[in-house]
Amino acid sequence: MVLANANGTPAAVPTAPSWSAADGAALYGLDRWGDPYFSVSARGHVMVQPRGDRGGSLDLVDLVQELQGRDLSLPLLIRFDDILEDRLERLHAAFGRAIAQYGYSGRYQGVFPVKCNQQRHVVEQLVETGRRWHFGLEAGSKAELLIALSLLEDPEALLICNGYKDRRYIETAILARRLGRQPVVVIEQADEVERIIAASQDLGAAPFLGIRAKLSTRSTGRWGSSVGERAKFGLSIPDVLSTVATLREAGLLSDLRLLHFHIGSQINDIAVLKDALQEAGQIYVELTRLGAPMGFLDVGGGLGIDYDGSRTATAASTNYSLQNYANDVVATVRECCEPHNVPVPTLVSESGRAIASHFSVLVFDVLGAGSVPGDMPELEDGEPLVLRNLRDTYKGILEESHGVLTAVDPEGPMDQGAAPERLQEAWNDALKFKDDALAAFRLGYLSLPDRAKAEQLTWACCKAIAEQLEAMAQKTLIPEELRGLPAALAGTYFANLSVFRSAPDTWAIDQLFPVMPLHRLEERPTRLGSFADLTCDSDGKIARFIDRGQVKSLLELHSLRPGEPYWIGLFLGGAYQEVMGNLHNLFGTTNAVHIRLSDGGGYRVDHVVRGDTNAEVLKAMEHDPDLLLERLRVVSEEAISKGQLAISDARRLMAHLRTSLGQTTYLQD
Repeated sequence: MVLANANGTPAAVPTAPSWSAADGAALYGLDRWGDPYFSVSARGHVMVQPRGDRGGSLDLVDLVQELQGRDLSLPLLIRFDDILEDRLERLHAAFGRAIAQYGYSGRYQGVFPVKCNQQRHVVEQLVETGRRWHFGLEAGSKAELLIALSLLEDPEALLICNGYKDRRYIETAILARRLGRQPVVVIEQADEVERIIAASQDLGAAPFLGIRAKLSTRSTGRWGSSVGERAKFGLSIPDVLSTVATLREAGLLSDLRLLHFHIGSQINDIAVLKDALQEAGQIYVELTRLGAPMGFLDVGGGLGIDYDGSRTATAASTNYSLQNYANDVVATVRECCEPHNVPVPTLVSESGRAIASHFSVLVFDVLGAGSVPGDMPELEDGEPLVLRNLRDTYKGILEESHGVLTAVDPEGPMDQGAAPERLQEAWNDALKFKDDALAAFRLGYLSLPDRAKAEQLTWACCKAIAEQLEAMAQKTLIPEELRGLPAALAGTYFANLSVFRSAPDTWAIDQLFPVMPLHRLEERPTRLGSFADLTCDSDGKIARFIDRGQVKSLLELHSLRPGEPYWIGLFLGGAYQEVMGNLHNLFGTTNAVHIRLSDGGGYRVDHVVRGDTNAEVLKAMEHDPDLLLERLRVVSEEAISKGQLAISDARRLMAHLRTSLGQTTYLQD
């Protein structure tokens, strides 16, 4: 069959008869979005290079097999801590090069926004790895503040305190300063100022303070509407001036050290960042003129990643590199400060997505696949006329395949025949006869088995036409309606996961993630399909895929082989997906494992985090598993007494229930 995109154009599958693992990597964009952490081997397996171009690799298929041997069933979230460390190193190296290139007299000191991934092992790893750069954390709630306070022991690391703040939150930050921490309470709402002043007066101490400014600069992309003058957080310029005056009057202006701004997550256009930096740089200069000591400029989050590998200013990509980003931040801030003889600030960023996205891979297995009923039904005597018409249409399509459809030379002139037009006519006939069959069924003139035959024959015609189209030269003009036939033949691959738990942004905001098979990449895919998850929700599906800067609704996949697993990987989902997932249909967290390359080769399993059991998700909804079992035991005894259930069957039922309570919420053998 022919492969095509959602818009009907042929998919990017090489037409040469040969196929290699490199072709598979190119088809799924692995050679673009995967660099430098993911590649493909000659065996057609996805390879992981956790240390980037510094050496060392793992075969992801072999790794999954070995982890299954450790009783870690799919779906499985594999976290590569080396990638997390490499992302931190690349971020700091980029700013280091920019600072040296532009002669910037300040330094860079980043923080990780805990909201991006609050998992304990993740935050601990970032704090430990980032110690050499005095890397800090950003907290947006009391709970996140507690995490940060317990982990940040470095007195030079920053603790940026964002979000809504009540009196207890503010007092906690003040007292943390006495512990030797560096909390910076960022004023994001005008009413926070009085609470900060009151708490400072009561405790006789104050935290370091920051101001978040609402910039007039508008962002682009999915989060563009979340910034600007109508943004949820931040002070307008009049509010900034009023806050400075109030702090001066309260004797706290000397604690104002930081200016913060944020222009949205996943900034896709570097021009937006430049405008914001210019505006924020001037505000920073003016704050120093007003008497605030300052010293830090927090450019917020937004450093994007290239999900689709297109390197364009689209929602799933960026038109800049990490080094471009660092260069523009350093150069623009320097240009703002130096003409006014204002010392350049320490640069702070809250880059979460750019740090955490790459380090985890979600692996899930395909349970089965559905397809259209296109097998040719056997001919029977006395079939209704509408079925005979469909059979004649199918026969005509096959006879068409023996004709001359295209020029021998694809680059030469088009064939003078009208094969595409004849195929269009045949498809129109097939659709008409199918409608006739449905009308006859509604009126009671066609039996249910004959209606089923009509559908099978129609799909058989569709498949035959699709095969004809595949054989045509690329320059052949295909009627628009026929170009959509491959999509109509697409299958549904049933995935052992919950989209709402493991990839909620694909459902909530149409986020694109690279999705592809982990193996068989040396084999040409012959089917188109999308994924349906285990939930009972019709929205529980993955049906949007990357396509060189575009979006397609179907993915090139392989036919399933009996008795063989078909493993799919969802990549670049290490940011936000774990913490924003929900318990739809009571599917809980998946098994997760932390992997580290060993110095002598191979790998080691640093941490295993077992996924939620059925008992645990029931408790989360305030159900008592023991009470549920007891209720079912009582019902079983009643059924036994009535002779409806054998004792052995009751024992088996209760054993199944007890075992299920201790198992993961996903399907198992």
